[in-house]
Amino acid sequence: MKYTLFNTSKLMSYTKVSTLSAIVRARSDNIRRICLSQGRFRSSVASTQPKEVEGGKEQHVDGCKVVKAVQADLISQTEKGTDGPTQKIAIDFDNTREAYKSKDNIELLRSLLVFKLCTFDFLVDKNKELMDLSKKVFGQQLFESLMKMTFYGQFVAGEDHNSIKPLIHKNQAFGVGSVLDYSVEEDLTQEEAEKKEMDACVSEAEKESPGIDHREKKYKAHRQFGDRRGGVISARTYFYADEAKCDNQMETFLNCIKASGGASVDGFSAIKMTALGRPQFLLQFSEVLVKWRRFFNLLAAHQGKSGMDALEQKLELGQLKESLTKLGVGNKDDIENWFTGEKLGSSGTIDLLDWNSLINDRTSISNLLVIPNYETGQLEPLLSKFTVEEEKQMKRMLQRVDVLAKHAVGNGVRLMVDAEQTYFQPAISRLTLEMQRIFNREKPIIFNTYQCYLKEAYDNVSVDVELSRREGWYFGAKLVRGAYMYQERSRAKEIGYEDPINPDYEATNRMYHKCLEFVLEEINQNRKANVMVASHNEDTVKFTLEKMNEMGLCPTENKVYFGQLLGMCDQISFPLGQAGFPVYKYVPYGPVNEVIPYLSRRALENRGIMKGSQRERSLLWKELKRRFLNGQILYKPVY
Repeated sequence: MKYTLFNTSKLMSYTKVSTLSAIVRARSDNIRRICLSQGRFRSSVASTQPKEVEGGKEQHVDGCKVVKAVQADLISQTEKGTDGPTQKIAIDFDNTREAYKSKDNIELLRSLLVFKLCTFDFLVDKNKELMDLSKKVFGQQLFESLMKMTFYGQFVAGEDHNSIKPLIHKNQAFGVGSVLDYSVEEDLTQEEAEKKEMDACVSEAEKESPGIDHREKKYKAHRQFGDRRGGVISARTYFYADEAKCDNQMETFLNCIKASGGASVDGFSAIKMTALGRPQFLLQFSEVLVKWRRFFNLLAAHQGKSGMDALEQKLELGQLKESLTKLGVGNKDDIENWFTGEKLGSSGTIDLLDWNSLINDRTSISNLLVIPNYETGQLEPLLSKFTVEEEKQMKRMLQRVDVLAKHAVGNGVRLMVDAEQTYFQPAISRLTLEMQRIFNREKPIIFNTYQCYLKEAYDNVSVDVELSRREGWYFGAKLVRGAYMYQERSRAKEIGYEDPINPDYEATNRMYHKCLEFVLEEINQNRKANVMVASHNEDTVKFTLEKMNEMGLCPTENKVYFGQLLGMCDQISFPLGQAGFPVYKYVPYGPVNEVIPYLSRRALENRGIMKGSQRERSLLWKELKRRFLNGQILYKPVY
């Protein structure tokens, strides 16, 4: 297969718009916001109870298949922008009839059994060993049958593209789309994982002369945290072996994209950057990006602008040049050249986006990895040298990402780039941003993932939204709370750097809602932003609906999506889908033996959920009792 590299003349540069223009636009936006808010009046009338499917009749709304009767009952509203009242959207998450109308009684009983088993610590802690023992005792065939009747049947759609189609089509009939995820994982021992990680994250220069380069502890590989699966229960982990394996993993992602395109309209597919190349590059590029941002914060402090939100820090150009000269970072002529020409405009101030553009295109990708050295007053390479093969590995990672993005466009599929650990994430976010700048010109194709348990989550979201405004492309975000909290905290404490995680769950909730409200407001202003609320938290979903009501955002505009995992929180997903909201299930698939690591994580994740709240189990019991009392012992979904 031939690869086409990102246009290197555009890969790491930002198109500049003057800050004066941005201020004028912001003022215009404020005026528009005031006008809109003055013209909006809302009704507090709640929706009536939804009805059952009648004769399996369906309709399509913006490409999503929904039940005709439900659409009329669950949502009652006028078109946004009219002078008349806009009625509130009301979803009843206690209505078990609607929540489980896509499930027969056997499926409900299976859910109850699996969720109950997830509350027993012994079974969950030893789930991997117990599955291995069951395989030996019962034999492969009976073991697979038992798994399909329980955990596999609950959380996995099937073994291949063909076997998952019935489930995808059934969910579609009830208004729920799919994000396909091939969930086969390598079953490595801890020792094997650590060795692979150290080999993949340590450069030749570091092996030859350890300690002489300007590396920070956070962005270096540490053997005690080499097994990145440790403490992670809700995210798949890839370990680098060689370039051929990365090509194979790219082919797997390509197959998911093709299957998503063939299975539904406007489907999603998910990818991980660590599957597509040697993670050494992600570590190094992340360190460069963080050091440049930290240097900007230092210069902001010199002008008395520390402690402000990222985009509020606008540095006076004259003072900035003086500070750089005093610090000895380049000579006067070099500094003058940095801030002149087409790159930065002529507004007289420099903000974080302007500053980021200084990390721009160069002939060699390894030349991106330069940092300011305060002692010598020079821009120096992060590493003393790069081998030819390391340079090629960096380019191949970018090539694979480019191939996936182009295939997503060609198949009408949106591509979600999953978030990973904080020592990889700055590079992952920047590369995703570059894809968005190229492929999100006409509609949102590439979605970045923001982990709201991070202290810097709001700054990251607001900076990226502002860049999309300036350059005129579609912002796409998936908001999650985060999957690596325990590992991140442990690593920060052990190695000795600041804990990047919010102090508690309440702080993370506040951060999630703050980021979400910011993106919803951006949608309200210019209709070019899109967000997936990827959450199993019912309160967060209700918060989203409340804000949509306040802003008059209509679900059929397909700007706000919801996402949950297959087999979890159906009482949230299906009422939303049947009410016309774009809602998606992450749909894992793969052979039984090869998705056991995924099933093991689902058991661990559900233990926490089920111990914290018995709501889902009580709703399942409620629906079963309702059916039995109404003589629906042999209930079958109609679609």
